[in-house]
Amino acid sequence: VQLQASGGGLVQAGGSLRLSCAASGSIFSIAAVGWYRQAPGKQRELVARIPRRGSANYADYVKGRFTISRDNAKNTVYLQLNSLEPEDTAVYYCNVQLFSTDYWGQGTQVTVSS
Repeated sequence: VQLQASGGGLVQAGGSLRLSCAASGSIFSIAAVGWYRQAPGKQRELVARIPRRGSANYADYVKGRFTISRDNAKNTVYLQLNSLEPEDTAVYYCNVQLFSTDYWGQGTQVTVSS
């Protein structure tokens, strides 16, 4: 499985971005998908995740601001980021998990200026 993330950039506080991650292969629809982020000097952390079945779950610090969605027909997972804060600055990574194996995209930089 190969993942290609896009959509990052520089935005002012309060602005919005939409990240996309396209997956190769035919297993996307049966996998859990998610977004993680890693800020400088910090560990990678979960932002949002959609399990194979069930509802999305979010980190507390993004609830009400970020929305994760998936389009199985396009093998793509999205992350809509609204009301961005400088603390959201990080490299964002998409993740696909299938049968306990994790696949990662290359990361896309999100920078929020104050």
